[in-house]
Amino acid sequence: QVQLVESGGGQVQAGGSLRLSCAASGRTFSRYVMGWFRQAPGKEREFVAVISWDGHTTFYEDSVKGRFTISRDNAKNMMYLQMNSLKPEDTAVYYCAADPDEYMGFSSRIKPISYEYWGQGTQVTVSS
Repeated sequence: QVQLVESGGGQVQAGGSLRLSCAASGRTFSRYVMGWFRQAPGKEREFVAVISWDGHTTFYEDSVKGRFTISRDNAKNMMYLQMNSLKPEDTAVYYCAADPDEYMGFSSRIKPISYEYWGQGTQVTVSS
């Protein structure tokens, strides 16, 4: 069982930066694939980024490549999303997710259904 709690959201002007954190509980966190998703009002939840259990492999949604960086610290049971050059279209509730299947290909990890555990979300608002 893993519990996830996001933090670090807030309001920022376009071009600014935010760092989201995801604190995980559970002894096997270090073996879980972790991801970030976001959901804007009236839209479906969409994939942002995913990181392998060891942190060596990452994959990003095209619109955030070069601006967002996903990372994790297994010793601290933490995952992060550094968001730079933020745009108004990045406004959404951001969710962290975790899944114990470390062998599933990343091509499947863009789907919310591929994750077993979810946090409650943190709001990110980017003003123009």
